Amino acid sequence: MRAVGRLGGLAVGGSAVLFLTAQPLNRLAAQESFPTHPPAPARLRPVQFPPFHDVALPNGMTLLLVENHEQPSLTVSLSFRAGTAYDPAGKEGLSDIVSELLTKGTPTRDADQIAAAIEGVGGSLSASSGNDFLTISTDVLSDHADLAFALLGDAARRATFPDKELELARTRALSRLEVELSQPEAVASRAFQKEIYGRHPYGRATSAASFKAITRDDVVKFASQRLRPAGALLVVAGDITLPQARELADSAFGGGGGTWRGTPPATPAQPSVPTKRRTDILLVDRPGSAQSNIVMGNTTFPPTDTGYYAARIASHVLGGGTDSRLFLILREQKSWTYGSYAVLRRNRGIGNWEATFQGRTEVTDSALAEMLHQIDRIRAQTIPDSELNAAKGFLVGSFPLTIETPRQIAAVVTTARLLGLPPDYLQRYRQRLAAVSGTRARAAAQRVFRRDALTIVVVGDAKSLYDKLKAIAPVRLVDVSGNPEDPAQLNPVVSLAPVVFDRNQIVSRSDSFQVLAQGNALGSRVLKVDVTPDSIVYTQVTSIGAGLQQRSTVVVNADLSMRRSDQTSTIQTQQTETHLAYANGRVKGTSMSPQQNGTPKSVSVDTTVTAATIDDNALSVFLPALPLETGKMFNLSVFSSGDGVTKSVSVKVGAIENVAVPAGTFPAYRLELSGMQLPIVMHVTEQAPRRVVRIAPTGAPLIFELVK
Repeated sequence: MRAVGRLGGLAVGGSAVLFLTAQPLNRLAAQESFPTHPPAPARLRPVQFPPFHDVALPNGMTLLLVENHEQPSLTVSLSFRAGTAYDPAGKEGLSDIVSELLTKGTPTRDADQIAAAIEGVGGSLSASSGNDFLTISTDVLSDHADLAFALLGDAARRATFPDKELELARTRALSRLEVELSQPEAVASRAFQKEIYGRHPYGRATSAASFKAITRDDVVKFASQRLRPAGALLVVAGDITLPQARELADSAFGGGGGTWRGTPPATPAQPSVPTKRRTDILLVDRPGSAQSNIVMGNTTFPPTDTGYYAARIASHVLGGGTDSRLFLILREQKSWTYGSYAVLRRNRGIGNWEATFQGRTEVTDSALAEMLHQIDRIRAQTIPDSELNAAKGFLVGSFPLTIETPRQIAAVVTTARLLGLPPDYLQRYRQRLAAVSGTRARAAAQRVFRRDALTIVVVGDAKSLYDKLKAIAPVRLVDVSGNPEDPAQLNPVVSLAPVVFDRNQIVSRSDSFQVLAQGNALGSRVLKVDVTPDSIVYTQVTSIGAGLQQRSTVVVNADLSMRRSDQTSTIQTQQTETHLAYANGRVKGTSMSPQQNGTPKSVSVDTTVTAATIDDNALSVFLPALPLETGKMFNLSVFSSGDGVTKSVSVKVGAIENVAVPAGTFPAYRLELSGMQLPIVMHVTEQAPRRVVRIAPTGAPLIFELVK
C-alpha cells in the first residue's frame, strides 16, 4: 500500500513521506541556526589570465590572442578608430549606419545568406559603433573558426552597402530616434552631453535631419577611409592556438602579403570642451510630465590618468550601487525614486562623471538639493572605513566575474588596449583599487566632482519646477528640442474669451494613418469628415494589433457646438460603449472605460458644460481650425468622454517644421497639447485647408502618420 501524507494542506506521497518521517522533529529543531556573522573574506588572489600573445601583422593590424581552452568556443573582434566622433558635422549617425550595414551584404552573400551562414553553426555576427571605435565581432564554436574569420574579413573589407539595406537602416534609425526622444531620460542624457562637451564631437547628437542627410556615397567613403588595417585591433579569445589564429588572420585580412593595406586619415584637431565657470541648471520643459529626470556632472580626465582608481572608489561610494549614498538616501530613506546612481565614464579623449535621478515632480527640487549635499559631503569628509572597504570589496571582488567567458575576456582586453591603458592594467587593476585610501578617495572627489562648476540638466514640467529650481542655482529654460524659452511664458495670461475657430478649415475629407510602435507598423486609423449645411459628422476607426478595435462618431452643429458623441471599443477582451448627448448647456449619457481587473468601469454622465466645450474625440477636427500662429497659446475646454469630466487642455503652437510622413513632406505647425492623460505632439499643415499629418503621444511608443 502506497504511503500518503499531507504537508501544509498539500497531498504528498511515496518517497516524499518516507523522507519526512525519517527526520524526527527534535532533530530538525536541533539543527544549527543560520549564521549571524558573515565569514571572514579570503585573501585576495591574483587574477589568473590566460596566456597573452601580441603580434604585429604585416598590414599594420595588431593581433591580440587570449588563449582559453576550457570551452570549445571562440570570440573574434576587429576594432577601428571609426566611432561617432568621426561623423561629419550634419551627418551624425553615419558611423552607426555604417556599422549596421557591414553585415548586410558582400559580393558573395546578401544579408539573409550572411545571417543563415553564421546562425547555421550556432554563432553570431554583429557590428556596433561607440564614441571612438567601430567594432565588428563574432562568436562561434571553435570548430567553425574558419567561417568566423571569413565572415569578419568579408564584412570589414568587402561590404557592398546595398541601397535597399541603407533605406531599411535609415528607417530603423529614425524609429529608434523617435522612441528615444519620447523618453525623458534619453532627452536628459542628450542635453547633458551637449552641455559638458559643447562643440566637441562627444557633445553632438543624432537628429532626423542628420539621418536623412546620409547618402550611400557617405557610407562608402566613411568605410573606405576609416576601416583601414593600419592601427586596427584584432582580438581573438578562446579555444585556438597562435599558429591557427595567425593563419586565419592572414587569410581573412591579407596579413601575409594580401591586398588589404592602408592607413586611416589623421584625426583632425577637435574643439576643446567648454570651460565651466559656475554651477547652473538647464531645465528642459516637458509640459504635463508627472516625473522629472536629473543628470548632473562634469568632464574629468583622459583614460590613462593615474587618478582613475581613487576616483572610481569615490564615485562608487557616492552612487555606484544599492549600498551607495545616493541610493540609500534618495530611495531607501526618502522614498523619492526607484534608484539614483553615479558613474565614472572613460573615453579615448576626455571622460566625464554623472549622477542621475528620476522621481516625482513635486520632490525634484528636494532631490536635487540632497544630491548636491552628498557631493559636498564626499568632498569635505574622509570616507569612513566601513564604506571604503565595502566599495573596494565590491569592485575588487566582482572583477573576476567580468572575465569568465571568452566574450568577456575579449571585451575587457579590447577596451583596455583601445583606451591606451598600460600592458599590466588588467593584471594589476584589483591591487590598485585595493590600495586606495580614504584620504586619496577624498582628494579624488575634490578633483573630479567640481561642485562650483557642475552642469545640471533637469527634464520635467517647467511650470511646476522653474521657481523651485532657481532657488538652488541659476536656471536656463529650453524646450525638448533645445530651443530657448521665455520663463514668463510658463504661466501666460490667456484670454477668457472663447476661441474663435476658422470654419473654412473644416472640409469634407477622408484621411488614412498608419500606426507605428517603435518603428514597426502595428495598425491603422481612418478619419472621415462629412460637412453638411447643418452639421459636421466626424468618424474615426482605429485598429491596433489584435488588442484594440475602436470606432468613434462625433456630430457637431453648424455653429461648432457639440451634439453627440458615440464610441464603441474592444480592448483585449473588454467591450466598452460611450454615448453622450450635448444640449442646453449639459452633457448626458453613459461612459465606459476599460480596467485592469477585466471589468469595464461604467459612469453615468449628467453635468454642465460651456458652449465652447469640445468632446475629446473631436480634437482632430477642431485643432486645424484654430487661428494658428507660432508662439500662440490656447486653452480649450475639453470633455473627457472616458472620465466623464471637463479638462482644461493647453495647446502651445511651436515653429513650423518640415514633417516627412508616407503621404509626403509637409510644412506643419508643431502643436504641444498638455492637460490630458498624456502630453501629445501633433503636426498640422500650414497650407489650407489644414489637416493633421502626425500624432505622437509623449511617453508612449505609438506614432500615427498620414498615409493618404
